[in-house]
Amino acid sequence: MTELTVAEGAAGAGFANFQHLTVLLDEAVDALDLSGARADGIYIDGTFGRGGHSRLILSRLGPQGRLIGFDKDLQAIATAREIADPRFSIVHDSFATMQTALAELGLRQVDGILLDLGISSPQVDDAARGFSFRNDGPLDMRMDTTRGMSAAAWLAIETEQKIEKVIREYGEERFAFQIAKAIVARRAVEPISSTRQLAGLVANAVKTREKGKDPATRTFQAIRIFINQELEDLAAGLNAAYAMLAPGARMSVISFHSLEDRIVKQFFASKVKLEQPDRRLPIRAVDLPQPLMKLILKTKPSDQEVAANPRARSAVLRVAERLPTASGSQRADA
Repeated sequence: MTELTVAEGAAGAGFANFQHLTVLLDEAVDALDLSGARADGIYIDGTFGRGGHSRLILSRLGPQGRLIGFDKDLQAIATAREIADPRFSIVHDSFATMQTALAELGLRQVDGILLDLGISSPQVDDAARGFSFRNDGPLDMRMDTTRGMSAAAWLAIETEQKIEKVIREYGEERFAFQIAKAIVARRAVEPISSTRQLAGLVANAVKTREKGKDPATRTFQAIRIFINQELEDLAAGLNAAYAMLAPGARMSVISFHSLEDRIVKQFFASKVKLEQPDRRLPIRAVDLPQPLMKLILKTKPSDQEVAANPRARSAVLRVAERLPTASGSQRADA
């Protein structure tokens, strides 16, 4: 969901208003194929952010079309509520909850789902959110500040072993042991309550630095992913999204780091190539497990997009389409 943003000034909700360049905007929406009768379908933007993808989807929807957005971030929800379009509604929750949320709206299947993963630039650029090691602010890192434990509160109580595991697994940081040890040593002297404190002690613990990358990058990524349960939400959300897709409907997913992309790639692969029984068994070809999805697209931002928006450089878009089942499942909605 990373976007290049420019502050425009204070908005009524008490936070900066942003213009942004949404990553892979046209590619992700084009892949949903909102053409012909499909323009009057039901679509999900599971990661509203600042609404770049949602606004483009709405511009292509027919008069009977419908778009439901999801987001955990209160600032994103405030932005979404500024959209005065009766075809659009927003849910303040993770996209992992979409099956339950849509059931409450009387919906069982949809015609397309878009997931733009990760963190948005408004979240990174607002020092008060605690996501960035570049700007000093409170060490929060929660996408939904109404729920859960802040990064500072977690670091104050967690064991050294668990901190090391989180930083190693979610940040792929080879100095995880040294960083965890430094965190535990520092908190015995004073609370680690600001992003500058954490970035400073990480910089001292990391012995070699990747060219062009701040030594705190991987640690901040790891703690953010853990605090927001991003990978767990992604795994649950992909299953929920697949369950909601009507036959012929597509899922567009944009990921920004290898942990996310690996989950998406493996999920699609599990639906495209099903495990087959032993070929020596007397099973007719028609009775063999059939693919549940087909891959439509894998692409990355163009050189021109990366030049205009450097934060897009790591993005990967994967798109898959749900295939009809052998029983001829039909779309059913309210």
